[in-house]
Amino acid sequence: VIHELAFVFATLIVGSIINFSLMWFLAPTASAGSASASFTSKFFGDYFLRKMGAPPGHMFERGFPISARITNFMYKGTVFATIGVCAGILGTVISNSLIALRKATDPNFVQQNESPNVLANAGCWALHMGLSSNARYQVLNGMDMVVQPIVPQGAFRLLTSVVRSANNVVGGVSFVMIAKMFGVQKSAESEEPVVVGKGKKNGKGKKNGKAN
Repeated sequence: VIHELAFVFATLIVGSIINFSLMWFLAPTASAGSASASFTSKFFGDYFLRKMGAPPGHMFERGFPISARITNFMYKGTVFATIGVCAGILGTVISNSLIALRKATDPNFVQQNESPNVLANAGCWALHMGLSSNARYQVLNGMDMVVQPIVPQGAFRLLTSVVRSANNVVGGVSFVMIAKMFGVQKSAESEEPVVVGKGKKNGKGKKNGKAN
């Protein structure tokens, strides 16, 4: 476990960066929808979505055609992917730096995984955020819109807590699947020691010099 603390710490950092960024940039503000707002506020806000006639929040908002809903999904995916690639770059740099520092200070340290490529890992985070996180964001908000008016407030709070806890688990699993699919995270290749002797197999799959 102690050998994996660098990875755990870096993962927590990336998660914190993403959560903060989503809360900070996507939180609605009065200036975000105005023409005088900065490009950053417009990009992460609803300014461009309103300009395109798309739902300003999630794609399931009432009163919009299917084309506008698709526009919302694609735009939100771009926003999420932007946050993912920035957080991925920073988090990967932190992770690799911690591993390099551990190697320099602890000669007995054995790295359990290959250090991921910064750009490849950032791209993986971008894909995860743009597709998986975006899709789950849309579904959760659509569910809230439908369920909240028809159930008691206490039941809704309990339900949304359970659903969002499950959402976090699904998000973690989906990132691991995407990372493995694109080969971003691989186990470090280590050669097993060759043991030759009575009743032992050597590295070539032979026993006592005879084929099995």
